[in-house]
Amino acid sequence: MAKFRRNTNHAATPEGALTMADLARLAGVSKITVSRALSENGIVSAQTRDKVRALAAEHGYKLNVSARNLRLRQSHTIAVIVEMKPSANRPMSDPYPLELLGGIAQELATANYSVLLTTRPGALAPAVQAADAVILLGQGARQQAVHLFDRLRLPMVVWGAQAPDDAHVVVGSDNRQGGASVAERFVSLGRHHPVFLGDTNHAEMAERHAGFARHLKTHGITPIVIDHKAFTAESGFEAIHALLRKKTRFDAVFAINDLLAMGAVRALIEAGQRVPEDVTVIGYDDTPLGAAFIPPLTSVHQNWHEGGVLLARKALALFRGENVASETLPSRLVVRAT
Repeated sequence: MAKFRRNTNHAATPEGALTMADLARLAGVSKITVSRALSENGIVSAQTRDKVRALAAEHGYKLNVSARNLRLRQSHTIAVIVEMKPSANRPMSDPYPLELLGGIAQELATANYSVLLTTRPGALAPAVQAADAVILLGQGARQQAVHLFDRLRLPMVVWGAQAPDDAHVVVGSDNRQGGASVAERFVSLGRHHPVFLGDTNHAEMAERHAGFARHLKTHGITPIVIDHKAFTAESGFEAIHALLRKKTRFDAVFAINDLLAMGAVRALIEAGQRVPEDVTVIGYDDTPLGAAFIPPLTSVHQNWHEGGVLLARKALALFRGENVASETLPSRLVVRAT
């Protein structure tokens, strides 16, 4: 049976094995230089890093990352919690959250940080609580997820809509401007009976509705609001099909995501309506699927990749104790064929 002895650099080391102090003496450098050389720290010169790594490989030395992190009180990991329930109709491979995750991963990799990805059920796991900071993708209706993860007492950055009383940093799109741009488009096309299709209890969707309704009000127009919780194409089809069945008068549809909008278009075409001649339809998110749809979908663009980069930067800055402010990214209408 192997014998172990305690030392300041390892939780337990096999007797006779090389310690960090031994490696430092062999390399002619300090222990902190050894630690930096083995942990991708840019402060160490390439020549020194290569020398230390060559000696470490020769003697079979491995840096005890867990012990180092415990000593430094940092894990070099950011926990990313996705507040959504993946399904066949709304997979994790959709542009949301995948594009946000791409921006986050790119920025954290540049900073030599790892991403710990989980969904809400796994958010209270010990590994998440040991992370240096948390990024939450999706506030959820009434911000239940935000309140839950506030209890972790970790630096947290949230993707979503900013509220005046927020106790955390928020990065998100200008949802009010996005909604207003849709209303402006409808007015320019002479539409006077628009429908808003989406969940007005959800903070981001509520802002889209607010911007949409406010701009329409300046033109004496009040939209029909279909308070709709689901985000799928099938649910969009069913919502518009119900309006058609009731013979509700409408000439435009603003859906709060592209899937809902595509379902709406399908319902209209199957009912013999022409899009956009009879009914104009505009979605939100400007997804590749919407752009490839027939007819190509007019939609509001969100820059998710840039948003992901900002989320990561702000999470790291919070962990370092810097002052960090919330930030809103611009949105814009991409006009296509609907």
